[in-house]
Amino acid sequence: MSSRERGAGSGTIEEATDVVARRLGKLEPRVAIVLGSGLGGVADSVQRAVRVPYREIPGFPEPGAPGHKGDLVGGTLEGVPVVVQSGRFHLYEGHAPAVAALPTRMFARLGVRTLIVTNAAGGIRHTFRPPTLMLIADHINLMFRNPLVGPVAEGEERFPDMSDPYDPELRAVARDVARSQRIALEEGVYAALLGPSFETPAEVRMLARLGADAVGMSTVPEVIAGRARGLSCLGFSSITNVAAGLSGSPQQLSHQEVLAAGQQLAGQLERLIRGVLPQL
Repeated sequence: MSSRERGAGSGTIEEATDVVARRLGKLEPRVAIVLGSGLGGVADSVQRAVRVPYREIPGFPEPGAPGHKGDLVGGTLEGVPVVVQSGRFHLYEGHAPAVAALPTRMFARLGVRTLIVTNAAGGIRHTFRPPTLMLIADHINLMFRNPLVGPVAEGEERFPDMSDPYDPELRAVARDVARSQRIALEEGVYAALLGPSFETPAEVRMLARLGADAVGMSTVPEVIAGRARGLSCLGFSSITNVAAGLSGSPQQLSHQEVLAAGQQLAGQLERLIRGVLPQL
């Protein structure tokens, strides 16, 4: 088993930070943006972009999920210095939680104070009509994995408060931007499962009873690590499909359909993020 599969220790975090900081030069990013499936277009809008391929960053594996690029992009967006993670690492690829959280820990060491996470998700709430955008108000971790397990990493809390994992003030800003730009924005709870198989109808019914409005296979490890480092987090789900068993007719889910629906929402999500950035 390689060191990347075992996890990312404090030494790897420092090494990754050093490499990226040298490549970014004088840029001091304030906001990090993590892009989910089919949402890579935001990275293409970054001005004065510096691209760092993952293969050049210690501890960063190549992304294995379709629709995820393998670049870290630094620059400015709406005049705000940002770093964009174009392609994330999923636990279902065999990565340890510490690997999934490595970019977030590196962002914190670079001086980032706000983490914006995005993902593609299946809709559980019956009123959702995909494709639509959902502001994440809270999450349920059913991955049964946590990046904080093990020795306390330097700069992290042992028991971070998770009563408001997604910052209420940032959510209010996002709602205001959505209203001003006439973007339909739902709000709800995101349930994270390990994957990579889609959920069964029985599992979806269980999730609905637990209070979940959407379900996916990412995001939670990054947010947990971000909160342990004191980052303010803001999250968006692109609801790309109705979860299994809820459509009222036989329906087979595919990742290609998820990517296609995500692309329909990409423009709205980019406008939303652009509107939020100047107010952070």
